Amino acid sequence: MFQSTLAMPHALDLPPPYSLVSLRESGDAFAHACAVAAQAGAGTLVWVRREDLAEFAVVLEPEIPLAQARLALYAGMNALADALAALAPPSRPISFDWPDALRIDGVLVGGGRLGWPEGTRDDETPAWLVFSAMIRTTAGRTGEPGLRPLSGALDELGFGAVDAGEILAGFSRHLMAGFDEWKEVGFAPLARRWLDRASRKGDDAQLADNGDLLVEARSGQASSTRQGLARALASCSWLDPATEMPWL
Repeated sequence: MFQSTLAMPHALDLPPPYSLVSLRESGDAFAHACAVAAQAGAGTLVWVRREDLAEFAVVLEPEIPLAQARLALYAGMNALADALAALAPPSRPISFDWPDALRIDGVLVGGGRLGWPEGTRDDETPAWLVFSAMIRTTAGRTGEPGLRPLSGALDELGFGAVDAGEILAGFSRHLMAGFDEWKEVGFAPLARRWLDRASRKGDDAQLADNGDLLVEARSGQASSTRQGLARALASCSWLDPATEMPWL
């Protein structure tokens, strides 16, 4: 379903399908991966080496039309959450805000992003996809956490000394496992795991075949709703456009 090139990484403990590209602190993983995706090919993993962020992007080559290939956003978010869950302190639940934001114990720390070639129609198979992630690992000089209780960084949530490379390595392994499961048994198990972490409570939510969020409201309340994934991915709910970093 999603092809990968075979190339050994040089710096991290990554599975063989990934080829590592490291950028300096001023780099932009998402932009760089989109720029080189057509030439670099699937499995290219772009990592920006920063102390305050875990920022990376991976190039994918889908074999299905764009309307279904966008489901890779959920596979990527699951992989990111699983990588962080392995490092999280006890009693720090990880949740999602639809479709792309990630919270730890209710605190926004970052999220994911999906890109594809401009002009690709929903019924066309895109030449490539890029899933990227950005997680704030250290708060730095951003004021007292109590003044911004809904956003923060991993070091404020008890993660201690966070190794961005360890997050990246864990993500890469979980992403491979997720795509293998998708290919073998279909997308339903990945959808259920994403929904299990969704912050929306009390409603019966499902993911449509094209990734739209379908919410069946409880009896006696507002009518059912459908939220379009393609439109939602036009901007990142968790990204501050002024700083190009997760909201604080």
